[in-house]
Amino acid sequence: MPLLWLSLAFLGGVLLGDYLGWSLTAWLLLAALWLSILVVRPALRRVPFLKKIHLPDRVSEPAAWLCSLLSAPVPYPLLLLIFSLGGARFALSVPRLDERFIAWYNDLGVEYVIEGVIVDPPDARDYYTNLRIRAEEIHPLNNSIDIPVEGLLLAKVSTGDDWRYGDRVRLQGEPGAPPEGEAFSYRDYLARQGIYSFLSYPDAQLVERGQGSQLLASIYGLKRRALEVVYQIYPDPEASLLTGILLGDESGIPEHVDQAFKDTGTSHIIVISGFNITVIAGLLATVSARLIGRGRVGARWGALIALVGIILYTILVGGDAAVVRAAIMGGLTLFAMQLGRRQDGLNSLAFVAALMVLANPNVLWEVSFQLSFAATLGLILYAGPFSNIFADTASRWVPPETVRRFSGPVGEYLLFTVAASLMTLPIILYHFQRLSLISFIANPLILPVQPPVMILGGLAVILGMVYQPLGQLAAYLAWPFVLYTIRMVEFLAQAPHAAITLGRVSLLAVAVFYGCLLGWTFAGERIRNWFADRDWQLPSKVWLTAAALLGVLVVLVWQVALSAPDGRLHMTVLDVGSGEAVLVQSPTGRSLLVNGGDSPSRLSDSLGRRLPFTGRALDWLVVAAASDTQLAALPDAIARFPPEQVLWSGPAAGSRSARFLRQALSEASIPITRAREGHSLDLGDGAVLQVLASTPRGCILLLEWGNFQALLPVGLDFAGMEALTDDRTLPRVTSLLLADGGYAPLNTPEWLARWDPRIVLLSVEAGDRDGLPDWETLAAVEGRTLLRTDQHGWIRLSTDGQQLWVEVERKP
Repeated sequence: MPLLWLSLAFLGGVLLGDYLGWSLTAWLLLAALWLSILVVRPALRRVPFLKKIHLPDRVSEPAAWLCSLLSAPVPYPLLLLIFSLGGARFALSVPRLDERFIAWYNDLGVEYVIEGVIVDPPDARDYYTNLRIRAEEIHPLNNSIDIPVEGLLLAKVSTGDDWRYGDRVRLQGEPGAPPEGEAFSYRDYLARQGIYSFLSYPDAQLVERGQGSQLLASIYGLKRRALEVVYQIYPDPEASLLTGILLGDESGIPEHVDQAFKDTGTSHIIVISGFNITVIAGLLATVSARLIGRGRVGARWGALIALVGIILYTILVGGDAAVVRAAIMGGLTLFAMQLGRRQDGLNSLAFVAALMVLANPNVLWEVSFQLSFAATLGLILYAGPFSNIFADTASRWVPPETVRRFSGPVGEYLLFTVAASLMTLPIILYHFQRLSLISFIANPLILPVQPPVMILGGLAVILGMVYQPLGQLAAYLAWPFVLYTIRMVEFLAQAPHAAITLGRVSLLAVAVFYGCLLGWTFAGERIRNWFADRDWQLPSKVWLTAAALLGVLVVLVWQVALSAPDGRLHMTVLDVGSGEAVLVQSPTGRSLLVNGGDSPSRLSDSLGRRLPFTGRALDWLVVAAASDTQLAALPDAIARFPPEQVLWSGPAAGSRSARFLRQALSEASIPITRAREGHSLDLGDGAVLQVLASTPRGCILLLEWGNFQALLPVGLDFAGMEALTDDRTLPRVTSLLLADGGYAPLNTPEWLARWDPRIVLLSVEAGDRDGLPDWETLAAVEGRTLLRTDQHGWIRLSTDGQQLWVEVERKP
């Protein structure tokens, strides 16, 4: 297995190059030494002296080793030459820090103007956007002479601007080294990606578009269009999960959903990984085998079709480095399993890893690469033996035909997961210090539905890009599988001790684990019949197809039934972080949203869970205050949950988010009505939302139905508070939302006594010390029922006009 050892030698050289920190010259001199030994070695082996040499006991060990090295048949000098070249390749990747490198200007306390080109699609988060920029020119703010520079920098800019790959931008700020934390070094993480400079919220200006590769721009444009389609045809959080599974963009997944996948050990299905590629390749290979046959010709055509499918899928999802790596690893997994021999699989895996490290040595330290490599190695080493052990054990109690029928699904969804998890476990513990105890239950429960998630979900996206109503129709078929995935993961994550947090795991412990495992694997009896032929064909019974379609129909029907109006008025204070977001659902099925908070992902997740899958449009959007904390989430949300009409109160351009929201509403041709005092919205069946007062900040709303009244003073100011306190014509209320996150001057004891609410509601960010309510406010509401989003999660009040029901999320 020379290819295996040569590849491992190169990888070892890269690792040692990072540890030793030698210069490129030193590594090249060492490589030249081993090359000279390799050249003269054949001649030395013909020297009679070396043929007949017998080393006496008094010869030192180094001398004995050197003589055996020169004359042994195994090409040790070749391995050491490749090892030295690995160290040289790493040394070559280390940037030279001088005035032509962008990091030279870090932390000098000087404000610079930097011009460069965005080299990756912008990474848009809830509160900021990360731009990876290839710097080209720099000059101090008070000097207009440009200095040519090179290198990558990361710029953290405000959300809202339409940044794209290939944009030439001009940034003004003080560059510095990326920040470091106690538990995680963001600086080291970025350095492994070739980024040594960081700009936090610089002044950013667009200079020119279209300065990148036209091919990549087209690919990224296609991905952006696919993302838009996903959010148009699916609700959240299903839409955000699909963007991760299908398109490799997990930025929209809410934090609690992402944590649930981590706790259950199922995060590997969220991002583009070798699993996704293997599913696609396996599906195409199976289809080609059915159409062409399972002979040699069919296998060749199947491999070719799978390869083309992997390439097309890689292009569709963006073709960035992580996706390309997943495509290589995923394709290699399928290829290795088809080879039928461990040696071939190990050779291929090691060679591909060496090629990827040759292209970018820093990839060796990326967690995704390590996990992909380890998972593929686990499949190569243990998938076959585990399947054989299962078949042999089951054959003792079950007829062979039954064992043959079930060995494929059991292996694919359970044993293969065990094989991959066995090799990835030390890496997970080392990097994340967290162990999922329920992963071996979670994976077999959700992996069987992932092929239909990818196939039907991908089909819906493709059709939606061509004609949206057709994609929406296909989305109905895929949605139950996506919904099942999320709900099952969230359910399992709530199990006691589903995941436990460990202390720091040492690198030595990881090395000992792998040393023992691989030593046992290769030192034991040689494993035979690797990857024996198995029937991967799914049962082709008509009843199975009919049952699957019936199951999808049942889920859709129940969803429609459960989301149908129940004759009650529901008011839900959503847990969206800072600011307020109140969803009102009327007895007749109308939906109204008041403000949205500052987190797009949390708002989208909250609305997606509560609005019906077949009707996600809002009847009304009420802007009751126009600050950034109240509106930052809405520009993205209206594309996914478009309102038919908007009632606006407060300044139209009073904040950055307000301007972006007005622009988005204008582009979507959604009519805007200016809120006036006395304005009311008919929600049906007698339910009314009334504007009690209009202030410079926004408006104060009163929701009424029968004996239920809820006061929502989102835009309250001191003048409005005084006027409403003195107005004795207004009734007391059932529920009162505290204004401005519990700010004491706007929530006085007199104000609370005036309305005398049975339930006091408070929307506040959990864990945000600055956002916690004032102690005077908490003292004022003492003795009343207080429900807080930071303690209770979302809060839902339901009424039939006479009785009141209260539900909360019950956060742990």
